[in-house]
Amino acid sequence: MSSRARLSSIFAATASSTASSPSPRSAPIDALAAATERARAGTLRPADAHHLFDQLLRQPTSVPERALNGFLAALAQARPSSACSDSPALAVALFNRRSRNSAGPRVLPTTVHTYAILMDCCCRARRPDLAFAFFGRFLRTGLAISAILFNSLLKGLCDAKRTDESLDVLLCRMPELGCVPNVISYSVLLKSFCSEKKSQRAVELLQIMAKEGGVCSPNVVSYNTVIDGLFKECEVAKACDLFHEMVQQGISPDVMTYSSIIRALGKARAMDKAEMFFRQMVDKGVQPDIFIYTNLIHGYATLGQWKEAVRVFNLMVDDGIVPDHHIFNILIHAYDARGMMGDADAMLIFHEMKQQGVKSDVVTYLNVIAAFCRMGRLDDAMDIFTQMIDQGLPPNQAVYHCLIKGFCTHGGLVKVKELLSEMISKGMHLDVVFFNSVINDLCKEGKVVKAQQVFDFIRHIGLCPNIAMFCSLMEGYCLIGKMKVALRIFESMVSAGLQPNVVAYGTLINGYCKRGRIDNGLNIFREMLLKGVKPSTITYNIVIGGLFHAGRTVAAKEKFQEMIESGIPVDIGIYNTVLYGLLRNNCFDEADTLFKKLRSTNVKIDIVIITTMISGMFKARRIKEAKYLFDSISANKLVPSIVTYSLMITNFINEGLLEEADDIFSAMEKAGCAPNSRLLNHATRLLLEKGEIIRAANYLAKIDKKNFSLEASTTEMLISLFSRKEAWQEHIKLFPAKYQFLVGASYS
Repeated sequence: MSSRARLSSIFAATASSTASSPSPRSAPIDALAAATERARAGTLRPADAHHLFDQLLRQPTSVPERALNGFLAALAQARPSSACSDSPALAVALFNRRSRNSAGPRVLPTTVHTYAILMDCCCRARRPDLAFAFFGRFLRTGLAISAILFNSLLKGLCDAKRTDESLDVLLCRMPELGCVPNVISYSVLLKSFCSEKKSQRAVELLQIMAKEGGVCSPNVVSYNTVIDGLFKECEVAKACDLFHEMVQQGISPDVMTYSSIIRALGKARAMDKAEMFFRQMVDKGVQPDIFIYTNLIHGYATLGQWKEAVRVFNLMVDDGIVPDHHIFNILIHAYDARGMMGDADAMLIFHEMKQQGVKSDVVTYLNVIAAFCRMGRLDDAMDIFTQMIDQGLPPNQAVYHCLIKGFCTHGGLVKVKELLSEMISKGMHLDVVFFNSVINDLCKEGKVVKAQQVFDFIRHIGLCPNIAMFCSLMEGYCLIGKMKVALRIFESMVSAGLQPNVVAYGTLINGYCKRGRIDNGLNIFREMLLKGVKPSTITYNIVIGGLFHAGRTVAAKEKFQEMIESGIPVDIGIYNTVLYGLLRNNCFDEADTLFKKLRSTNVKIDIVIITTMISGMFKARRIKEAKYLFDSISANKLVPSIVTYSLMITNFINEGLLEEADDIFSAMEKAGCAPNSRLLNHATRLLLEKGEIIRAANYLAKIDKKNFSLEASTTEMLISLFSRKEAWQEHIKLFPAKYQFLVGASYS
């Protein structure tokens, strides 16, 4: 029976039934109810819906408003399906039929809810203009206006990126029409501001809500929206302040609040703070969900703190939450990142995943195979590959690429041929771009001989290397200083009929400049010009940087001027190269003049340039200027990087400004910027040199807490100092227990 016949049969069966003797109104209601269920299930076809309306419009009695609204709401919320690809648009079309039919208003009466649903349909159908039209039609009906309708209008305006108009409607038009906004009205705007990365305006609107009070008072959802928006804009301090304000207002954070905070702090690598919020939520009786645990595990895994990641994993299991394959993938990746996939514990996680009943997906197998390939354990990688197939998971192109790359790097090319044959038999495409990535990675690792073998193999199997592949191989030879071979690769590229581009020339120029052979680099630069290849911004950056590095400051400045006059775009990277070069060659005043000129123009200064200038000022011993420039970072709407913080801390220690160094370190942690191993080791050595044992011990404690390793130079300094200065031996008890062996080592 067809869908249309089924709908018709509802009317027929209802009309002819004598057993139940239904009222005449029951037939259209039953038909509409059946269609509503089909709309929710995604099985209602447009033709069936239109046929239903044909029947409804011929009925002598009216359809209950709630039934009509329920049907339209089901269409509004229905996802695209094989039966109907755009249910919201269908709802609008059906309503328009009701409006055009003379019997429509009588048979299908509407309420404010009807128009709100239709406006929502228009927004879902990405037609906010129609939503505004429906709002106008509603005003002509004479029905009483309410916040429900305005909320749909606000959503339509926000979807159309007309947030300022939406704000005007909220704060001015609604009160003028005697309609009081509710918390949902404000929430629409809050979400829009945050999605447009205007979270500060959302904060201001939140303050207006709190001032208005009543039905407008912000709730936990309102605060969650803005806190999440601030975190996404890296406004960590403001987000935390808003969290504390929320608590002071007597609003209890929920699991979504904590999830947003922990996720953001994890991304900022501030796991100590994330852990603090986690403990706080548990103490307050908020039950962590799988997303909270996932974010904590991912945060620790990203920092390489795999013991902490496993601790949280065990805590989650003890809490009765069953881990999913995503969490196992994170843990496996964490072991891989630490180079520990060979450990029994790592493979135990892989096997425990099966015991927990969590089915491994392609990503899981790919992570394990990739780890073994990176370690050169190709037999183990192939065993996992076989397991994957036995489990009924067909390997995708990424898995084959991973194995091929592994055998190219650590094995023989015979197996590569076998894997390539398998790929071809399964209809997979052999990709030159993939092989370029293999050669590029090998070259960056210094395995240029292996890269050359892969390059020759590619040509042997009939694939034609592209310019990018030639450039990768050239760059590999440049990195190991074999410029003659790099030049031969360049010439073979030309012989193969490929026209060298700016990247090819730039690769050779960069190679010569890195080896201190600036004149050879300039010769290639001139040849490029003669061949009609226009230099890029990157090419000039290489040449200018090379000249500054060689101490040829005048020539570097001339080349910079030549670049400007030739119309080549000057980006922030070029300015940074020039500033760094001037400072390197002690041209502090010229660098300062250029920097001030940049700040007075429309050039957008970034944190790299600020950091370069701070470094130069410390070098010139202009400490006050360095401090002033650091303090101006936030005014320029920039965020200090770990390099910026490290520069300030280590230079303050060098200058004996130890309290100021401590203040910067505290500010760094408060901003959510986690110190790295390099900074902590460097600061420890500087403090030991100055005899600041207590402060050095504090930094050692931080190294221990974050599971970082002592650098060799730090260990040597500790042993050396404690062997030479007996008076310092009493301080050894201040050190973490794991470092106290150094006293014994100093006497051995």
